[in-house]
Amino acid sequence: MKFDIVVIGGGLVGVSLLAALKDSGLKLALIESRSLASLPTDDSWDRRVYAISPGSVEFLQSCGAWQRMDTMRVTPVHEMRVYGDDGAARIDFSAYESGVPELACITENRQLQHAVWGASAEAGNVQIFCPVRHVSLAWHESHVELTLSDGTVLQTALLIGADGANSRVREQAGIAVDRHSYHQTGVVANFEVERFHHHVAYQWFHRDGILALLPLPGKRVSMVWSANTALADELLTLSPEMLCERVTRMAEHALGRMRLITPQLGFPLNFIQAKSLVQPRLVLIGDAAHGIHPLAGQGVNLGLRDARELANLLLQFEGVGDSGEFSLLRCYERNRKEDILAMQWVTDGLQKLFGSEDAAIIRIRNLGLGITNRFPLLKNRLMRHALS
Repeated sequence: MKFDIVVIGGGLVGVSLLAALKDSGLKLALIESRSLASLPTDDSWDRRVYAISPGSVEFLQSCGAWQRMDTMRVTPVHEMRVYGDDGAARIDFSAYESGVPELACITENRQLQHAVWGASAEAGNVQIFCPVRHVSLAWHESHVELTLSDGTVLQTALLIGADGANSRVREQAGIAVDRHSYHQTGVVANFEVERFHHHVAYQWFHRDGILALLPLPGKRVSMVWSANTALADELLTLSPEMLCERVTRMAEHALGRMRLITPQLGFPLNFIQAKSLVQPRLVLIGDAAHGIHPLAGQGVNLGLRDARELANLLLQFEGVGDSGEFSLLRCYERNRKEDILAMQWVTDGLQKLFGSEDAAIIRIRNLGLGITNRFPLLKNRLMRHALS
C-alpha cells in the first residue's frame, strides 16, 4: 500500500497533524501500537492534564477536534500566581491584562486524545493501523518502506516520527539526541479542595522542586509537583491523608483543606533535543524531537506548534510536488528551530536557576521575579509568546 504521509505514533501531536490534513488530497496513514481500548471512557479524573494555550486551542478547533471536547471537563485559567522561595517574591499574570479571554485551558489527556482521534478517524483520507507496530524501516530515494508486525508492507513519500521521547523512529534513522536528566520526577494527582480556585493557577518554586496546582471543574485541582528524586520517592509512598497534608502545607493553605481523588503517579523529567528534526523522507515532531521541563506547562503546546507548522507547509505545497521533498522539510526545520530553542533555553534555565542553593543566586532569582512583576510590558511580552 502506498501513502503520501505515514505517521508513527498515535499520541496527541501525531494524530492532530492527521486531523489538520483530513480535508487535503493527501493519502494518510497512522500506525499506533496501543489499543484504543486503553483510553478510559468512564467519568473518573485523568491524572495527566495539559494547559492548552489559546493558540493551540485555535489549531485544534481548525482540526475539528476542540469542538468534540466536553466543555464541562475544560477549565479556563484567568490568572496565574507564581511564588519564589518561601514567599520572598511573586509574579502575577492576568488574562484581562493580556487582553485575552483566558491564559490557557486545563483539560485531561484522555479527553484530548478522544477528540483528536475522533476528528481524524472520520476522515476519508486517513487509514488507521491499530494496534500494530512497525518492525523495520527501509529508506529509498523516492520513498520509505515500512514492515508492520502483522506482515503488512507500506510505502510512503514522507514518514512522521511522533512516537515519543524514546522514539524508535529516531533511533532507526540514526539521529543523535542531546539528553540529560533533571534528576526530578513529575508527581501528579488530583484533589478536591475546600475553597474554590476562581480559575487561578498557582505555582511555588521551592529549593527541592516546583509545585503547581491547576484548576479543574468545580472545587478540584490537578497537582504537578516537579520534585527532586528523594522527595519524589517519598511523595509517591505517602498515604492519601499524608499527601494531602504535605501539599496543603507546601501550597501555603491557598485553597484550604484537600482530599485526594486520584492516586499519585510519577514520571521522570528529562531534557531532550534531537540533533536534527528532519532527514530525507523523515520529520520528527513532538516528544520525538524535543523534551522540556514542565515548569512552564508548554511541552504539549510546543508539539502542537510542530503539527500546525508542518500541516501549514504541506497544505501550502499540496499538489505541487512530492510531500517528502527535502527542501520542504528543511523549511519546516528552519521555521521551528527558533521557537523550540527559545522554549528549551527558558525552561532549562529556570530549572537550573531555581534548583540552585547558592545564597547569591537565591537573592537574584527572587529579585528577578519581583522586578518582572513590576513591569507590565515585560510580563505581557512573556505571555504573548506562551499564548501563541
